[in-house]
Amino acid sequence: MANHGYVHKLKAGKPDNPILFVLHGTGGDENQFFAFGAGLLPEATIVSPRGDVSEVGAARFFRRTGEGVYDMPDLARATQKMADFVKTLAAEHEASEIIGLGYSNGANILANVLIEEGVFDKAVLMHPLIPFRPKDNPALAARKMLITAGERDPICPAPLTQALVDYFKAQKAAVEVEWHSGGHDIRQNEIAAIGRFLKT
Repeated sequence: MANHGYVHKLKAGKPDNPILFVLHGTGGDENQFFAFGAGLLPEATIVSPRGDVSEVGAARFFRRTGEGVYDMPDLARATQKMADFVKTLAAEHEASEIIGLGYSNGANILANVLIEEGVFDKAVLMHPLIPFRPKDNPALAARKMLITAGERDPICPAPLTQALVDYFKAQKAAVEVEWHSGGHDIRQNEIAAIGRFLKT
């Protein structure tokens, strides 16, 4: 199987069904959300790529120079690579809809693909951190998004999550938000919200 630039796991669905890309957090791999994605959308094609950057042995989708400090040229490289990967596989599998789900670093590359390229019709961003003001993108109007976050997340502070929510709302995207009272962990209310969101 061609990897189209990323080592990845794939479960083919039927043509004219959605394709769901699941993107792991730092130190995860293509197994982290693969079964979760398949359980959420059993009829869909599920694709789970492994990040192509190693940070002290931990897989990531783009480089950073410190906690919350992004290597912007590498983010640009990774964003273009991910957008091409998604578009290629969506076309190959004749997908009716392109959906993304990412956690932490996976949410960040997913968010930046949305900001720069659009591509995804629906997206679930779990604990994303975009530490800069993105450029405006009118193509985001009416795209459906769910952002989940922890009110006491030390990795992704709540005000930065809210700034990203506000940015997407300003682009006229259809944004839902699900908070929990904890940190960078994934809680049951987030999982329930994701299930509801993907059924709409």
